[in-house]
Amino acid sequence: MPNFRRGATRDGSEPDDSQAIPPEGKPPLDPMAGVPDKRYEIKAADLLKPFLEPGTGGLLRWRKPATNAPIVYVEDAYITGRLDLRAADLEYLFRFERCRFEFPPDVREANLLGLVFRKCWLPGLKARNLRSRNDVRLIRCVVEVETSKHEKAETTVRRADDRDRGMPDAAVNLTDATIEGSMVLTRTVIRHPRGKAILADRLHITGALLAYRLEADGEVRLPGLRTGGNVNFSGATLHNPDGFAFNGNGLHIGGSLLCEVDTYGPRRERREFSANGVVFMPSARVDSDIVLRGAKLETSPDGRIVVESWRSADPYLDPRPALVADRLRVDGDVELSDGLEAIGTLRMLNTRIGGSLRLAGATVSVRRRDAEPYYDRALHLDGSEISGDIEATGLTVPSGQLRLADVTIGGNLLAWNATFLHGERDVFSARRTKIAGNLHLTDATVQGTLRLQGVDVGGSIDLFGTRLTKPAVTERSSFSLDLRTAKVGRDFVLTANSEREFRAEGGVNMDGAVAGRRIDFAGAVLGSSERDGIALDAGDVAADEFQLTPAEAPKGRVSLRRAHCGTLSDNRELWAATGGLELEDFRYDVMKTPIDVKDDDSVDERIELLRKAMGRYRPGPYDQLATMLRASGNEEHADTVLLRKQQFRYDALARGFTVFGPGVKVWSWLQRWMFGYGYRPVRALGWLLTLLVAGSVWFGFGDDACVANPDLQHSGPRCVVNRDDSGMEWNPVLYTADLLVPIVDFGNKARWYMADADKWVAAGFTAMGWILATTVAAGVTRTLRRNT
Repeated sequence: MPNFRRGATRDGSEPDDSQAIPPEGKPPLDPMAGVPDKRYEIKAADLLKPFLEPGTGGLLRWRKPATNAPIVYVEDAYITGRLDLRAADLEYLFRFERCRFEFPPDVREANLLGLVFRKCWLPGLKARNLRSRNDVRLIRCVVEVETSKHEKAETTVRRADDRDRGMPDAAVNLTDATIEGSMVLTRTVIRHPRGKAILADRLHITGALLAYRLEADGEVRLPGLRTGGNVNFSGATLHNPDGFAFNGNGLHIGGSLLCEVDTYGPRRERREFSANGVVFMPSARVDSDIVLRGAKLETSPDGRIVVESWRSADPYLDPRPALVADRLRVDGDVELSDGLEAIGTLRMLNTRIGGSLRLAGATVSVRRRDAEPYYDRALHLDGSEISGDIEATGLTVPSGQLRLADVTIGGNLLAWNATFLHGERDVFSARRTKIAGNLHLTDATVQGTLRLQGVDVGGSIDLFGTRLTKPAVTERSSFSLDLRTAKVGRDFVLTANSEREFRAEGGVNMDGAVAGRRIDFAGAVLGSSERDGIALDAGDVAADEFQLTPAEAPKGRVSLRRAHCGTLSDNRELWAATGGLELEDFRYDVMKTPIDVKDDDSVDERIELLRKAMGRYRPGPYDQLATMLRASGNEEHADTVLLRKQQFRYDALARGFTVFGPGVKVWSWLQRWMFGYGYRPVRALGWLLTLLVAGSVWFGFGDDACVANPDLQHSGPRCVVNRDDSGMEWNPVLYTADLLVPIVDFGNKARWYMADADKWVAAGFTAMGWILATTVAAGVTRTLRRNT
């Protein structure tokens, strides 16, 4: 007779195998070794006899235990027949150790004190609507459904695609069960590859669900699960490649969900959590943390699509996800980190995370598709809210996109030393995302376009030493970094980090971006696409300071159209951009390294840099430079800039006129050398004095043939126009001064008769006097206006 003890004094703890007493001299039963011999057999009917109603053969609805230890303990037994406790109401805890069952135990609708299976082999477990007032445990057991032998393996409807509708399809059925303790599945193996390994819809556990190193071949289905404590699948292996490996739709966990490395035992024996199939947790609620550190998640890129609605041309679907947690609510942290490996999308749309999302040290990849829709998202977080940080230090994405559109982050987004590889497509897309802290993407390696259009960052966007290569080229964009209309409270930092430069192979687009403090490109290397040729588009950008000091000349055009900054710092490399600079309406108040009043060479150098960088005449940049110099008190250099602007203006006009071009050049030369286009009034005054001397010499030493004409009255060597003026004395100096000074009349130029060459010389002096005097007056007026 097998060792069957009812009412034994054992407590609910697990016995030590070394203390097991062999029944009748026989060794302990190995229930996994197959059907044992008759020595170990006990009929289920004999096991149930103590609980039968006398004279009826029916189970008692309720039976008070005869001892203070209400435990039915069965060990080393092969239980034949059906162990049917369905609808029983018994104040007993049933404990089976090293037992093998011919048929699945049936405890449906039963009300028991507890139920324990340890090192048992079962062809299934029927426990729908079970109520246990203590733990339900399957420890180190094997539950293996033999559907060919037992067609009533239990319990729910089989998939209609491969079996007849209405046939049972679960190995362990705990649907609608209530456990007033914990559910323990430690080191248990459940095999039902063509159905559900565990079916526990709406299971209610007041304690914890502990499934350390559970091995499940088939779906673990727990939708609507309610627990008061943790759900722990650390070290578990879930295998259902054609469907859901774990289905936790709408579950509510009172503690944490732990699916990480089981650290029990020596290091070499530690096991990580792995799921071959979809981990499905939409609308789940977890009161503490979700931890998948070191987990292995995988879905086949060529396998069947689990949900029919996922078979769609919608590009925003993820038909083969490794994790689905849409509308998830977590009060603590979500840790998908520290060696986590996922093949398939990590999808968490519209989630709410009370703590931080950790992706540090994880590896996530999806297969790259060549035809649209691409379904290429490795991480999909659209619409989510994370109260803490997103920590992605060391995150590796060998293939696939990270999509974080419309995400709200209460802390920082940290991604030092990350590797994102999705060349020629958007590798990181965070449109309209709001980050209260900083966005750090330091020393990262990125292939593809980093799209941060419309992000709002309370701190800084730091891309120290990040390298962006193989940008996506679309109909409207071809940049490695898209920061259009981005807004930061402090700095855009796109600089070198020690010896590692910031590199944007396809250029940077910052059109309309706003920085509270600084935009820094110190030591950056900027390229551009062959199609667009734009290395930096910073149009309409505003910041307190621009640090535009790249390590080498940008390979492409740099646009600063309508940009504005308080302080500008630049270098020769910026102005040497291969595509030139667009500076229309670019405004800056001061230069970080001011130009000294005596440093004429620096002004000449900057003017030449402007001229070469623009490639064609544009007045605005010269006006801006002059305005900046004048605002800093450098009046002379401001006039120098404006003078050169006029020179370049006439040069441009000369090139535009084919016939009159040489005349324009001559006129420009005359203005430049005579009075510096009005910006050198002292030069005009010098010309006036020179002309005064020249006129005095001309008219003083020249002779006038009119003195021999008897019809003309002369006074000395010159003739007068009116006879009444014969009393005037000829003075060549006063006469020349009267010609040169407009408006004011000293009484000479209209009284003396001039003929032949003198007449033309006098007319020339009058014209030159108007021009030079007007120039002197304009210069004095500008000076007075500036002083005012």
